[in-house]
Amino acid sequence: MKKKENIIRIIDVTNRDGVQTSRLGLAKLQKTMINIYLNEIGAYQSEFGFPVTRHETNYLNANLKLAEKDVLKPIILEGWVRAIKEDVMAATEMTDVRHLNLSVSTSDQMIQGKFKGKYTKKDVIDNMVEAVKTARKKGIKTIGVNAEDASRSDMGYLVEFSLAAKEAGACRIRYCDTLGYDDPFTIYDRVAHLASSVEVPIELHCHNDLGMVVACSVAGAKAAIDSGVDAYINTTVNGMGERAGNADLVSVILAIKYSSGFKGKYRLDERINLKMAWKIAKYASYAFGIPIPVNQVAVGNNAFAHESGIHADGALKDRRNYELYDFEELGRGEPEIIETGRSITAGEYSGIKGFRNVYEKLEVKFKNQKEANKILELVRYANVHTQKPLTEDELCFIAKYPDIAKEIFTMSPLK
Repeated sequence: MKKKENIIRIIDVTNRDGVQTSRLGLAKLQKTMINIYLNEIGAYQSEFGFPVTRHETNYLNANLKLAEKDVLKPIILEGWVRAIKEDVMAATEMTDVRHLNLSVSTSDQMIQGKFKGKYTKKDVIDNMVEAVKTARKKGIKTIGVNAEDASRSDMGYLVEFSLAAKEAGACRIRYCDTLGYDDPFTIYDRVAHLASSVEVPIELHCHNDLGMVVACSVAGAKAAIDSGVDAYINTTVNGMGERAGNADLVSVILAIKYSSGFKGKYRLDERINLKMAWKIAKYASYAFGIPIPVNQVAVGNNAFAHESGIHADGALKDRRNYELYDFEELGRGEPEIIETGRSITAGEYSGIKGFRNVYEKLEVKFKNQKEANKILELVRYANVHTQKPLTEDELCFIAKYPDIAKEIFTMSPLK
């Protein structure tokens, strides 16, 4: 029976899985802006990076300082590590992270084909349990345990693994459909069995190799809720991710809000604010350098376009004839103004006059010349960092939090 109080929340993994997309990536400033926008759209948590990867250290700690300043709040910033004691120790020594997801493979295919005899199935559980207990001792507030390749894992073993994680102190289990192997029917049955057997919240992490990523994500969440536990769905902005990608953030939200089987029946996190949908999708497209497909759900150029006579006539008479939701709800509808005359941008070779012109348009004032010179130098670094003209929000962020911006831009390679 579905419990009324159970809820579906969004854990976005753009800054972990999304940036692993082959041939693509994000600069640390861009990852920071994604975190800010995720907070504004109401995501419960951002898997914001790798605490044991040295080039992430300053970015991670800088974003945790933004959380302390209530800039990134109430969103939770959580790091990804392998489910071994050594990674947990390193994560807590290198960063101030207080939320972790610990990941290990659980399928026979990966235990045999990836570990090549290094670990047995018992070793996998033992190492994971030791890592969870270490995280608890180190003061980690929330611990998720990821079963990589869960969709190809033996169900009995997956339950054993998850019960051991729960007993050790894990807060939830991430069911990973790592290869997009599940369909909406199999994932429902498997997650329902897992949730009923273990009685902990289930986090759905699905991939799009067979084109069913959103359907599988919401079906898995439905199974968790129907089984009496909370559900968390992993998303990425615009569905970015390894191979064919992950579940698109906006598509998942809309599926829960408007599909016939979910609308009014399942509780979505009340913090969700779809007004940010257009902005975060456009920013991610710019930052990744990947155009939004014309037919992308909700944010594609044709998402609200009608051409055929019957469709156009019906939409003009009543938008509900051919539109399930309103474009205004997504933050769409305002004209986008493109400068066609003189344009002054701020970049790595900017001078003080052009720089001041850019900030004057943003109505940002500096206390004195010294402060202006400091921000200019940071803007130059930022442009080197992103290799793109800076957006208005990026420029405002640097001016408002110059010391944190400096930390984000600073790399500390091994000597």
